[in-house]
Amino acid sequence: MEDIQQRLTETGAACLSAFEAWSKDKKNETAKESLDEAVHELRKVAARIEIEMAVSERDPKNSKRIPIPEHRDARAGKKSDAVNDDAQEGQAAPRKRRASSRSKD
Repeated sequence: MEDIQQRLTETGAACLSAFEAWSKDKKNETAKESLDEAVHELRKVAARIEIEMAVSERDPKNSKRIPIPEHRDARAGKKSDAVNDDAQEGQAAPRKRRASSRSKD
């Protein structure tokens, strides 16, 4: 918790400083970029706070595992391989060459 408080204090101060610099000269591109970066860092800290709040609300006894999204699941690739194998089984086998009907003299 102290880490989050420290990050919030630091990023809040940096964001305020960047905002003050930008508000003095709104056409200054460097000041705008600094403010954009400071706001981004502040959002990251806010997201961390939201995560901490959500974790604290969970009841450890009744907590259900959060499923891994299929696009992130390592096992998903194995499922698609099995599907590909099934699809290949339905395909016709390659045709064999016919023997030549010409007779040798």
